[in-house]
Amino acid sequence: MKARYFMAALTALAVAGAGAQTMNVQVGNVTYAIPAETAGEMVYSDGLSLTVLGRTFSVDEIDRIYVDDSEVADNTVTVVYDNSLAGVTIAGNIAQYVTADVSGAHVTVTQSDLVGDETCGEITYILSGSSGDGSFELDGSFKATIELQGLALTNPSGAPLNIQDGKRIELSVKKGTENVLTDGAGGSQKGCIACKGHLELKGKGSLTVNGNTAHGIYAKEYIEMKNCTVNVTSAVKDGINCNQYFLMESGELNISGVGDDGIQVSFKDDTDREAEDTGSFTMSGGSINVAATATASKAIKADGDISISGGSITASVSGGGKWDEDDAKTKAASCLSCDGNMVISAGTLQLTATGGGGKGINCDGSLTIDGGDITVSTSGGMYAYVNGTEYPNYTGNTDRLTSDQKSSPKGMKVDGDVTINGGSINVTTTGNGGEGIESKSEMTVNAGTIVVNSRDDGLNSSSHMYIKGGDITVVATGNDALDSNGNMYISGGTIRAFGASAPECGLDANEEENYSVYFTGGTVLAVGGGNSVPSSSEYTQAYVTGSGSVTAGSTVSLKSGDTVLAEFTVPDNYTASGGGRYEPGGGGPGGWGGGGSSILITCAGLTSGSSYTLVNGSSSSSVTARLTGGGSGRP
Repeated sequence: MKARYFMAALTALAVAGAGAQTMNVQVGNVTYAIPAETAGEMVYSDGLSLTVLGRTFSVDEIDRIYVDDSEVADNTVTVVYDNSLAGVTIAGNIAQYVTADVSGAHVTVTQSDLVGDETCGEITYILSGSSGDGSFELDGSFKATIELQGLALTNPSGAPLNIQDGKRIELSVKKGTENVLTDGAGGSQKGCIACKGHLELKGKGSLTVNGNTAHGIYAKEYIEMKNCTVNVTSAVKDGINCNQYFLMESGELNISGVGDDGIQVSFKDDTDREAEDTGSFTMSGGSINVAATATASKAIKADGDISISGGSITASVSGGGKWDEDDAKTKAASCLSCDGNMVISAGTLQLTATGGGGKGINCDGSLTIDGGDITVSTSGGMYAYVNGTEYPNYTGNTDRLTSDQKSSPKGMKVDGDVTINGGSINVTTTGNGGEGIESKSEMTVNAGTIVVNSRDDGLNSSSHMYIKGGDITVVATGNDALDSNGNMYISGGTIRAFGASAPECGLDANEEENYSVYFTGGTVLAVGGGNSVPSSSEYTQAYVTGSGSVTAGSTVSLKSGDTVLAEFTVPDNYTASGGGRYEPGGGGPGGWGGGGSSILITCAGLTSGSSYTLVNGSSSSSVTARLTGGGSGRP
């Protein structure tokens, strides 16, 4: 009976000739669509098998053969989900290279190992429709494209999209379509989207990912993103987790509701890495929005370098710090975190940390800022672990705490050098211990506009500090405005430095360790309980000092007769704190004098030994320029 049916179908195809477009061989829910003009010689053997375009079908497995006017593009596999069922259509030219298994709405497609540029080339899998209990799994060893054309797919027992092909996979979101993928809780999948190889997210449509077991999107190798809109609305672990690197060229990425990091990029293999296996995060365009709420979470975390040359990042972390028993140290949340170096050359960054010990930028290597518009805000206090007790906002004595026992909030915390060559930087820290920009090595400012409002030190370097240019305004309410634990070299730029009351300073060059400040250029107003002054006349520009409180919004200027040599406007958020002043001879050599705030000004045109007029609001006083302070260190 079946043999006669097949012969009738093949006869119909022959009679239809060029008028018929497609012969369809249906095997269960899988249809092989063979264009009539390309079918070529078909072999029907002993009533047991039918061979067409290199694929042999057993008669027993064929449910139907029919001819229609449908058109199927070469190198395509179409999967349509309809509630509890899925139908698969395979283009005839790749029939011998693709096998599909369908169970309800769960589809497994296997590409033959013969697939390659020499045979059929890259295959495109087109997915559409909806199912509350379905999935798509792709196995193979050659690159492929998966195109989503309006897909709503939930897999209660695993990943709705499981790509076991270890090569480059282009996941294309069709323009004008909305696509939603959701996985089930308690499975073994590494992500709602799980990819064994490289994953490239493209297209001009939108994709929403709901991860209920592990990560939202996981790739064993790299992830690249271009044009499309991706929304990761939930993930038990990371929103996006990949190895090798993450590259954002364009498009929009939104991540929220995650249990760990927003984006995590790891090394693929620490012992045998290829050149691309760097663990790096690179962004040249598009927008990324991440809201991470977990304890000690990172909005963006790279085990290698971070490079940002365009686009916009809006990142917020609200989780507090935690004590890591394995590493025996505190850990805190941060918006951008990398184990390597960080370079920001362009783009817009809005970074907000609200939990204890939270940071805008946390970099284990060096930080270089060449451009961009960067705004950082931290409002959490100091996280500390003391005698087995966690303190989310520690305000006690920290003298006996090691660096591993506490985590201070910082706008930017960098273990290596900080170099600023341009850009607009605005940093605000309000919580206890909150520093603005900290380098555990050297800090250099060559250009750019920097505004820092900090609870603790505004700019802090563990080694030398070099200011060669730029426009810098720092208000530190509880510590030094500029704090260098080595020498402080100021050779250019405009600096307004407002520190707290004594013993804190506007400029602090760590004179206790026999370091000094060097003025060789630039225009500086420093106000605080004290200010470091040069100890050597070598290569210095003269300066003047005075005393008295300054008022927010007022003008401070230095005049030679009627000529204004330098003029500054006091920031509106500055509060005069009074206190002592650091001035050589006022309380002993290099010691502390009494009275109000210390005011220091240096600028071009000053002659050592000459008198000038210091105008502070409505008051004025005569001051004498000098090259050195003659003191012998900080008290």
